[in-house]
Amino acid sequence: MADSFGPMHDGDAGGVVGMGPDAGTSRKEPIRVLVVDDHALFRRGLEIVLAAEEDIQVVGEAGDGAEAVDKAADLLPDIILMDVRMPKRGGIEACTSIKEVAPSAKIIMLTISDEEADLYEAIKAGATGYLLKEISTDEVATAIRAVADGQSQISPSMASKLLTEFKSMIQRTDERRLVPAPRLTDRELEVLKLVATGMNNRDIAKELFISENTVKNHVRNILEKLQLHSRMEAVVYAMREKILEIR
Repeated sequence: MADSFGPMHDGDAGGVVGMGPDAGTSRKEPIRVLVVDDHALFRRGLEIVLAAEEDIQVVGEAGDGAEAVDKAADLLPDIILMDVRMPKRGGIEACTSIKEVAPSAKIIMLTISDEEADLYEAIKAGATGYLLKEISTDEVATAIRAVADGQSQISPSMASKLLTEFKSMIQRTDERRLVPAPRLTDRELEVLKLVATGMNNRDIAKELFISENTVKNHVRNILEKLQLHSRMEAVVYAMREKILEIR
């Protein structure tokens, strides 16, 4: 189970999963996963790996973005593992349509692309995770559980690129605010700053000497105040509104 996906896809590059799952409550039903990739061998490899996980069930597969939208509408999976670049319709383009037909599905891009533009566009399109295909098989299952539990997942090498893009975005867009930024408490700002560094809830709890449940509550309050849906969106918002500063 510790094998890497690297050999299965020529040209794989970049780090490993940086954020682990919460030590949350166990799920009564398995996490239902749809696998989307234009390489049948890679899809089959993922199915074999995930079949060994009792709490994860692969419910379907698709070979391109167009088929992924149809399958997502029919199967309503919990998690979609999807490549970025595929024929007919790419993964990023498919994200928006999937969010319309299966709004509860969370999308993890699993790709060889370490391009900043792909990462940023995937997040804007609604992806909750962005992982490079060289991660180990264990880390795929870990990422699925973490995203199902409400966390975002991103390869560390891509996380640094994402923060660089946020900083550039702030420098490019010093625009007027249409509405005042919602006021976050000092503690919520502390939590948001740590989220921005890629920390998971467990690490944030240790850093701030509070419980994981308290961290979860703070993250939930932050998202509600900002009217956002994911941790990544919260960080993007904070960068844009200059609530946080990345040096």
